[in-house]
Amino acid sequence: MKVFLHVGCGASRQDQTTRGFNTPEWRELRLDIDKSGAPDIIGSMTDMPAVADQSVDAIFSSHNVEHLAPHEVPLALAEFRRVLKPDGFAVITCPDLQAICALVAQDTLHEPIYSTVKKPITALDVLYGFRVAMAEGGSFMAHRCGFTQSVMVHTLRQAGFAMAATKRRGEPMYDLWALAAMRPFSGDEMQSLVSVHFPIQGEANLWSWPAA
Repeated sequence: MKVFLHVGCGASRQDQTTRGFNTPEWRELRLDIDKSGAPDIIGSMTDMPAVADQSVDAIFSSHNVEHLAPHEVPLALAEFRRVLKPDGFAVITCPDLQAICALVAQDTLHEPIYSTVKKPITALDVLYGFRVAMAEGGSFMAHRCGFTQSVMVHTLRQAGFAMAATKRRGEPMYDLWALAAMRPFSGDEMQSLVSVHFPIQGEANLWSWPAA
């Protein structure tokens, strides 16, 4: 059975990750800095000593990287690469700042984008962090950096990943998806991964670069 590390899992479980991970073929290992979600491992994505080198086949990180300071992002991605097997990959999602800033330019900073159980989410929440959660003491929910599609691709390349695929979903989710591979995959291999790990909406782009 393959193992995927669910980074920053919160209360989410395997069935709330991707279609590809939500199968009997995969076993979920949950990690979070907040113990309230009952993770398997309590710890930071920038330092994961409880996860051995090259011990997981994949990583799923949904809306975590924007909580890091810019200088911490390379640390987290280095940890991702350390724990991934040589043929592993990481699926990363975060807000799409290009789409969110378009809303700000339209002067709709406080207009609801979509709703949660607690309160509607606005462009301001996406830019700086969910205000309700922070007001309740969750200071770690603040957003400290952000990504556009090109910035995400550049960041993954600089971190040492061999290639990547990305997708922007736009309205109403305003999020960005990336799949970063540890080794060069063929176009068919990447398309196969994208087809089961990315949302159906939107068109995926494949990015490759010369070997270092």
